[in-house]
Amino acid sequence: MKKAERAIISLTDKAGIEGFARELEALGIEILSTGGTAAKMRDEGITVKDVSEFTGFPEMLDGRVKTLHPKVHGGILAHKTNADHLAQMKEHGLEAIDIVAVNLYAFENTVADPDCTLANAIENIDIGGPTMLRAAAKNYQDVTVIVDPGDYPQVISEIKENGNTTLKTRFVLARKVFALTSAYDTAIIKWLDKVDADTHAELK
Repeated sequence: MKKAERAIISLTDKAGIEGFARELEALGIEILSTGGTAAKMRDEGITVKDVSEFTGFPEMLDGRVKTLHPKVHGGILAHKTNADHLAQMKEHGLEAIDIVAVNLYAFENTVADPDCTLANAIENIDIGGPTMLRAAAKNYQDVTVIVDPGDYPQVISEIKENGNTTLKTRFVLARKVFALTSAYDTAIIKWLDKVDADTHAELK
């Protein structure tokens, strides 16, 4: 397994991010990020590259499109030992992303407010986050994916020792992702099931 060189971090819950990002930086790992997460790390003096700079494409549509780009998902999904994948990456100017640390818009907290509107609920359905998480988890052979800040210390420890995480750790972390995204989708459908489609489906 090659040394981890690049991470993408995009967090709603930013607990523990300062220490984790500072450790990654000290290990020479480039950090990509967006919006408030990037601002939080910069406030702590951590060097961050905006995803828009990495992709060459601006964030748009009120932030709905930030990480949905081939340079992000190609970097996550490419098999790092597949010669054909590596050739395609070189051809299209893609760079590998080795670590994905993402958590999701707090949909359940949003809809817990009894005054939550359908429009607000819909806007708080995360799209880019689950997409990156599922991509990284699918490619756990090559990518470390983190959804739980409690896993930051183990990830850092293994990278310090070996230059990357172990396959076992990546597999365990990938399982957490699919459990999370499944629960997230379940929460969304449970809430939407309460909406009367005949009278309340129009967003306001």
